[in-house]
Amino acid sequence: MPVRWLPRGRDARTTQSAAPPDRVAVEPAIAYTLKSVAVNLAVRTLLSPLALLYGAAVRVRNAHYDRLPQPAPVDVPVISVGNLTVGGSGKTPIVIEIVRWLHELGRRPAILTRGYGATRGQTADEVLEFAEALPEVPVVVDPDRVAGARRAVREHGVDCLVLDDGFQHRRLPRTLDIVVIDALEPWGGGWLLPVGRLREPLSGLARADLFIIARCNQVAQDAVLRIEETLTRHNPDAPIAFASVVADGVRFADCESRPPEELGYWCVLPVCGLGNPATFLQLIEPLAGRVCAPLTFGDHHRYRAGDVRRIQAAARARGADLVLTTRKDWVKLTPLWCGGESTAVDADRESKPPTLARLDVRLEIDDPEGGLEAALVECAASAPRSGINAPLA
Repeated sequence: MPVRWLPRGRDARTTQSAAPPDRVAVEPAIAYTLKSVAVNLAVRTLLSPLALLYGAAVRVRNAHYDRLPQPAPVDVPVISVGNLTVGGSGKTPIVIEIVRWLHELGRRPAILTRGYGATRGQTADEVLEFAEALPEVPVVVDPDRVAGARRAVREHGVDCLVLDDGFQHRRLPRTLDIVVIDALEPWGGGWLLPVGRLREPLSGLARADLFIIARCNQVAQDAVLRIEETLTRHNPDAPIAFASVVADGVRFADCESRPPEELGYWCVLPVCGLGNPATFLQLIEPLAGRVCAPLTFGDHHRYRAGDVRRIQAAARARGADLVLTTRKDWVKLTPLWCGGESTAVDADRESKPPTLARLDVRLEIDDPEGGLEAALVECAASAPRSGINAPLA
């Protein structure tokens, strides 16, 4: 995914590639908000005591790490990219671009990830996405991030680590703590787990070194300003950068990426398994000739032949000639689409499967204070001293 750094001070929400508000896919966005934020009052009443207990446990844990900082297990810079909520927040494309930036600065980075969502014998979504976008970069999967950090240095000889989804994983110290805030749903409904989607109270924002507000071009400017105010209230010293995702091309199985405007010739069935499908649907709506009712799956969904049959049947029933998906879903759907495990198309089919394509996107970053660029340059300049330190106590 290419990244474009906007001139400092330019508003990432007003770029020409941002979707006009009147063409946004409103109904899917409303449906997602109702499901993920507006928790039924009775359920909230039942679960709120658990949220209070969870919040107390998080505060005790954070106080422990605040009092007893952990020794660094490796002598290389560690950049953590995390967030405050569960579910999709736009971290993955930001991790990819930070790794590319470090690579351009002459570093040899590796990505550390827990591998969330993987089942036995299968690979996690983010790992597949990292591997496709960054084939030359080692991706170390280990729920024990400390062990993963040591392994990355020992086995791959890297000199910089990017910790995916690491804000709450405090056992591994970091040089730079970046927190990504999803502009579409910044505070997880305002409740801690299990009532809402917050992993910890907003007071945890004080630990961050830098904030990136993601998907700025998919909300009104006033919404972004309110997020900025909240971040500044909890952490007035941390710089704030802004990231927007815009359509950059359409990739078919047998060719290079084509201009996104070519979607205007197709009747599109959107298919995705994301934490927030509205983010994908909003990108498609201004481009496609016609958009059918989307087919959505849960985040980290593992597609099977039956799912592909269902998708292809839905495309035929809705008159779609193009099934459009995300990079994250593309890497899981393409092996099943035509052949292999794919009993995907019924034997009595009247036509060949609809065309499958993915929407390629581009990340645009507005860094008005220059804080993100300066922090990455500083991390890249910090030379590693030696290999692996003594084990943690």
